[in-house]
Amino acid sequence: MLRKSLLALALLAALQEAVASEPATDTGADAAPAADTAQAMEVISVIGEGETRQVQRISADSEKLLPPGSSPLKVLSELPGVSFQSADAFGSYEWSTRISLRGFNQNRLGFTLDDIPLGDMSYGNNNGLHISRALIGENLGGAEVAEGIGGLNTASTSNLGGTVKFYSADPLPQFGVTLARTLGDDSAQRTYVRIDTGDHHGFAMYVSGAYSDTDKWKGEGEQKQTQFNVKAMYDFGDNHLGFLWTTSRRDENDYQDLSLDLENRKGWDWDNTRPNWQQAVNSAYCNPGYGHASQCPYTQDELAHGAYDWAYYDARGLRNDDLLGLSGDFGLAENLRLKATAYYHNDRGQGHWFTPYVPSSASVPISLRTTEYGIDRDGVVAALTYELGMHTLEGGLWYEDSHHTAQRNYYFINGPVDDNYFFHDPDIRQFFQRFHTETRQFYLQDTMRLLDDKLTINVGFKSPHTETTATVPQGTFAQQLANGSLTAKKTVLPQIGAGYKLGGGNELFASYGENIAAFQAGVTGPFATTQDIFNAVSTHLKPEKSKTAEGGFRHVDSEFEFSGTLYHVDFSNRLVAIAQCPGIVGCVSAFANVGSVTSQGAELAFVWKPIEGLRWYNTLSYTDATYDDDYVQQHKNDAGDLVNVIVPAKDKQTVDTPKQLFSTDLSWTQGPYELHLGANYVGKRYYTYTNDAGVPSYWLINAGAAYTFGDLGYLKNLRIALNVTNVADKHYFATVGSNGFTDSDPNGLFQTLLAGAPRQSFLTVTAKF
Repeated sequence: MLRKSLLALALLAALQEAVASEPATDTGADAAPAADTAQAMEVISVIGEGETRQVQRISADSEKLLPPGSSPLKVLSELPGVSFQSADAFGSYEWSTRISLRGFNQNRLGFTLDDIPLGDMSYGNNNGLHISRALIGENLGGAEVAEGIGGLNTASTSNLGGTVKFYSADPLPQFGVTLARTLGDDSAQRTYVRIDTGDHHGFAMYVSGAYSDTDKWKGEGEQKQTQFNVKAMYDFGDNHLGFLWTTSRRDENDYQDLSLDLENRKGWDWDNTRPNWQQAVNSAYCNPGYGHASQCPYTQDELAHGAYDWAYYDARGLRNDDLLGLSGDFGLAENLRLKATAYYHNDRGQGHWFTPYVPSSASVPISLRTTEYGIDRDGVVAALTYELGMHTLEGGLWYEDSHHTAQRNYYFINGPVDDNYFFHDPDIRQFFQRFHTETRQFYLQDTMRLLDDKLTINVGFKSPHTETTATVPQGTFAQQLANGSLTAKKTVLPQIGAGYKLGGGNELFASYGENIAAFQAGVTGPFATTQDIFNAVSTHLKPEKSKTAEGGFRHVDSEFEFSGTLYHVDFSNRLVAIAQCPGIVGCVSAFANVGSVTSQGAELAFVWKPIEGLRWYNTLSYTDATYDDDYVQQHKNDAGDLVNVIVPAKDKQTVDTPKQLFSTDLSWTQGPYELHLGANYVGKRYYTYTNDAGVPSYWLINAGAAYTFGDLGYLKNLRIALNVTNVADKHYFATVGSNGFTDSDPNGLFQTLLAGAPRQSFLTVTAKF
C-alpha cells in the first residue's frame, strides 16, 4: 500500500504540467489557511505568549499532519507535559485512548468544546463524551492546553491536573463544498463532506458529515463511525450568536488486553478468537465448573499463567451521542459584555463481551455480557466581563443537571451472534443504578494591568458544589449496589498569577491554583460497591485535591519561540478502588483515600523558523511524580478470606507516568509542497503501584507529504496527502492500564496492556468546489 501511495503521489504531481495553461491562482498551502478559516488560533503564539499560566496552543493546521479521522487528542501529543497513547493509528479507539498531563490521568483532567463541558471523557460514560465523538477531526479550529492550572472559567469538576479546551472551526465567509476521500492499510476508508453557505448579512453556517470504516490491524473486526456536525453563526452589531449540533454513531470491535507474559508467549499479534467460535468454547471449558476439562486446550502451566483469560471470542463498544449548544456574546453596555452557552447532551452506549464466566446453557459455556450506559444532561455556562480602568473584572457560573444510568446484564446465546446493535431484555440483570448529579460552580477574578501593561496580575477564586445521588430501582439483581449521596464542595479555591514583559519578546510568568474533584458516578466510582461497604466508607471519603505552583520564562520573535517551565504539585486525598477480583470479572470494589502524591518537573518548548516555510518544533518534559504513602489493600488468602496487606507504594513512581517525554517535529511548506517528519519518545511506565512491573520506553516516528494543485475545471485547491504512522514499524506497548492498575505483578500476568499499531499508510484526496 505504501509503494502504491507514493506512486500515486508522484503521478499526480506530474499532472501539474497538464494544468499549467489554467489561469494562475494563489492556491498554495501558504495561502489556503488564511482564506479558508475564520479561526484565529494559528496566529496566536503556540507557547501561550502573554498568559500568567503555562498554556500551549495548537492550530487547525496541526490536524492536517495526521491521518484524516484522527482524534483531536492525538494532535496534542507533541505538546510539553502531554502523554497520549492509543492502540490504533487514529487515536480514536476509546478503550485504548489515554491522555495525561504531568502524570495526572484522564479522569483527573477537564475538557470542553466551545465552552461545553465534555466531562473527563472516560470510556465508561458518566458525565460527558469523548472529543473523538463530539467533533469531526476536520472541523477542529484549535485547542488550548493548560498543563497544570486551568482557567477559572473552565466548566469542569475533574481538572485537578489541567484542562484542554477544544474549539470548532467557524463557517467560511464564501460558499463552498469540500470533499475528501481517504484510503489506507487494513481496508481503511473515510469520506468527509462539508457544505458552507458563505456569509449572508452576518449569517453563515456549514453542514458536514464523515463516515469512516477500518479493519482492526490484528484479529477480526471493524471500527466504524458516522458523524454529522452543523455550526451556524450570526453577527449583528456588537453581538454574536452561535449554534452547534453534533452527532456520532460509533461501533468498534475491541483488541484483546495483553500482559507481559502473554505478549512473550503469543506475540504482538495475539487477539480475540473471532471468527473461531469453537476455539473460544474450548477455552471456556477450562473453567473447572463446566465439567469439560478434557476439551481445554491449555496445559496446567498455561492455566497457572492466566490462560483462561488470554482470549475471548470478541468484544465491542457501541456509542450513540447527540450534542446541542447555543451560545451568545453580547455587548450590554460600554465595557460590559455577557457571554453564555446553553447545551444538551444525550448518550446511549453499550460495551459487549463474550464472557466465559457465565454460561448460556449446558452446551454453550459463553454468554454475552453488556455494560450499558445512558446520559441525559443539560446546563448553562455564563460569564459577565467589565472593563474598569486597569481592571478587567469577570464573574461567571456553571450549572449542570445530569441523569446517568449504569447497568450490567447477561444475554444467553446459542452460538456466535452478530452483536453490532443494542441488546434489550436480558436473561440476568447483574446490577442497575441511576445517578443524579447537580453541579453548581461560581467564579470571580480580576485581571490587572500595570506599568504600561508590562505587568499583568490575575487574582480570583472559584466555588464548586457537586452532589451525586445514586439510587437502585426496584427489581431483581444478582448484585445489589449502593444507594446514597456524596458531595464535593469548597467555598473558596484560590488562583493567582502574574506575568511581566521584559521587552524584546521576553516575559516571566508564575501562578498558583487549588482544585478539588467531584466524586465519580458510574461503574468505576465509589458508588459501585455494596451498601454495607458504601455505608462504612462514605462518611470518611474526601474529594481529591491538588495544589499547583508553576513559573517560567518565554521568548517570542519572528524566528524563535521558547518556553521553559518549572512546577510543583501536591495531590492529596487520592482515591483508589480496592479491587476484590480481576478487573475483567467486574466484581465490586471498596474505595478509600490512600494518601497523597508529590509531583515536580520541568517542561521546555522550542520553535525555530529559520526561513519562510520551514518550522522545527521541539519539546522536552521531565516529571518526578511519586506516592507519599503506603496503603492497605485487601486480598483473598488460600482459604478465600479477605485479609489486609500493606502495599509499599511510598516513594514509588506513579503509574502510567513516564519520567521523560520528548517530541520533535520538522515541517516544510514551499508553494504547493508540504513535508512533515515527527518523532516522539515516551519513557518507561509502570502499571503497578510498587513499580515491580512496567513497560519499556519507545520511539515513534510519523511522516507525511502533500501536494496542492491549482484549479482543475470545477475543482479548486485539489490536494493529495500521504500520511505514514509508525514509520519504523516499531513494536511497543501503547496503552497502560486498560483494565486498571494493580499493587504488584511480579510474574507479569496482569492483562492491562495494549500493543500499539504497526506501520500504516493513508492516502487522502481533498477537493473544493
